[in-house]
Amino acid sequence: MSAQSVRIGPPRITDPAAFGRVAVLMGGTSAEREVSLDSGRNVLEALRSRGIDAFAVDGIPALIDAIRAGSVDRVFNILHGNKGGGEDGVLQGLCEALGVPYTGSDVLGSALTMDKIRTKQVWLSLGLPTPRYVRLARAADVHAAARQLGLPVFIKPSSEGSSVGVSRVLNDADLDSAVELAANYPGEMLMEQLIVGEELTVPVLGGVALPSIRIVPKGEWYDYHAKYIADDTQYLCPGLEGAEEEEIGRIASEAFAAAGCRGWGRVDFMRDRATGQLYLLEVNTAPGMTSHSLVPKAARQIGIEFDELCWRVLESSLADGGAAA
Repeated sequence: MSAQSVRIGPPRITDPAAFGRVAVLMGGTSAEREVSLDSGRNVLEALRSRGIDAFAVDGIPALIDAIRAGSVDRVFNILHGNKGGGEDGVLQGLCEALGVPYTGSDVLGSALTMDKIRTKQVWLSLGLPTPRYVRLARAADVHAAARQLGLPVFIKPSSEGSSVGVSRVLNDADLDSAVELAANYPGEMLMEQLIVGEELTVPVLGGVALPSIRIVPKGEWYDYHAKYIADDTQYLCPGLEGAEEEEIGRIASEAFAAAGCRGWGRVDFMRDRATGQLYLLEVNTAPGMTSHSLVPKAARQIGIEFDELCWRVLESSLADGGAAA
């Protein structure tokens, strides 16, 4: 699959007035607040540049006030994360209960993919590839878990994104501090097999897998600094070629649908350097839209610039039931 072979039809809507008053929901109280504010400012500017009546709303309580005031026709959700972010199903349930259309996945897809452990359980039940893992209770023997799985590993909160609370652990002596970091965040933790190889991601737009992106950080792995701060991370798009690019797009589409997702999102992978095997890591149902973000990079490869990308994401809120079809 080449960038030229990805086909997305023309926009369904041409009149910006068709969207009505659009609340660009950003910020919130999750651990990813600052990234969300950055994404939200970019989305707001793009929508306004296309003539859409869009305005910023910081967090879910402020959105409720705006809906009660009758000033919201639909929501462009660019909140990131859990517990005050907009990716855990809470926002989606609120919007559906109040009859307000919104972008992105619905309650089920959002809640499921926010939980890395349960997403893995679904994928494994369908034979989709994902790294081996151990579920860590708060009082678990992390050293026994590491012996079971085998070092090196990642230790991470099950319900956070943007590499928040994630540690790369190469030796037994670092396990306790990694668990201590992950335990700062609510919910369960997991220990995951570390796949040595390339990190890739596949954005999905309107149910179509966009060209993959291979991520080449300057450091040893793609941590929070490499994602949002450093300017020396390389992004190669498409990340693979020929049959391999076809395969990663197929798996991304299957994994996205299996997790109950729809509209737009991003599916993250590791590719084993020795075997070429692809492994699913997670799904992001409200991906970043910052200057470092990956969905805009892939969209640009097929001729969709940032303002049109935002328009197309917003179009997903016009489907029946409020969320993307």
